[in-house]
Amino acid sequence: MLLRHDGFRRLCRAREVLAELDGPQPTIEALAREIGISPAHFIRQFEALFGVTPHQYRIQVRLDRAKQLLAVQRRAVTAVCMDVGFSSLGSFSTLFTRRFGETPTAYRRRIRAADLVPGCLTLMANLPNRSFREAAGGDSRDHAENHSRSNACASS
Repeated sequence: MLLRHDGFRRLCRAREVLAELDGPQPTIEALAREIGISPAHFIRQFEALFGVTPHQYRIQVRLDRAKQLLAVQRRAVTAVCMDVGFSSLGSFSTLFTRRFGETPTAYRRRIRAADLVPGCLTLMANLPNRSFREAAGGDSRDHAENHSRSNACASS
């Protein structure tokens, strides 16, 4: 498919318009009219250039935005569904699951669980492998044994 610079630029602008979730969503016919080509030709050119149809692209953008909102907001899944432009919770959940491999609720639960790891556990994971006695300068014999063991492991 050969596109002049002007045609390429118009298709990129149409993609930007499709990615905007605020305000009224233009129809494919309106976008094609704005570009100056038929709706069928617009769909074919858009898919050839970007690898997805305009409708598929719009769905992807909505699902990506929903994923962000589910991770950072505490609003209901239904509210997020409506915010990103879906009118059916069932369709939204089905498409989300197909795209990301888990339901919106399961995704939110998994993301929130990752954020709930207490800081003390994170710190403990980064502690050096030695006892409190060694850290306080305790028994030098224990320290020498542990040191030689750790060097043996490092050299093997």
